[in-house]
Amino acid sequence: MSDNLPAIPGMSGGSSSDNGFIALSARTAALASAALFLKEGMHLLRAHMGRNASKAARLSEMCDAAEVEPQFTAMILDASAALTRVAEASGEMTNAADAVDNDARGFNSAHDQEYRGVYEAVNGSGVQQAKPGFYRRTGRRR
Repeated sequence: MSDNLPAIPGMSGGSSSDNGFIALSARTAALASAALFLKEGMHLLRAHMGRNASKAARLSEMCDAAEVEPQFTAMILDASAALTRVAEASGEMTNAADAVDNDARGFNSAHDQEYRGVYEAVNGSGVQQAKPGFYRRTGRRR
């Protein structure tokens, strides 16, 4: 792997093809897919925690009406508030996952636009190409 890229779990190390056009496209597509999966899970969690928070609030009201010890009614109300906070936090996580999904798809699209032609030209030439960075100017020329 390149020294300027972090190791990616589950990817083999050392091969120059790990950072190739197709591999990078596959990784960003996998990232977008994982973000989408997370987003869907967070929607389900938010709905579930919201329902539980409502039920706990209703139970607290019923306990108050039944004159249950105030400390227990307050504990149930606290649990309802905590469940509401979890629902809100899962909504924030959904927004973050949505941003990752959009960014990964945008990156994949920009990467494809920028490098697809180069990739096709290199693979269509049938000639061994220089290693990445060979054509970069090093600053040693005068």
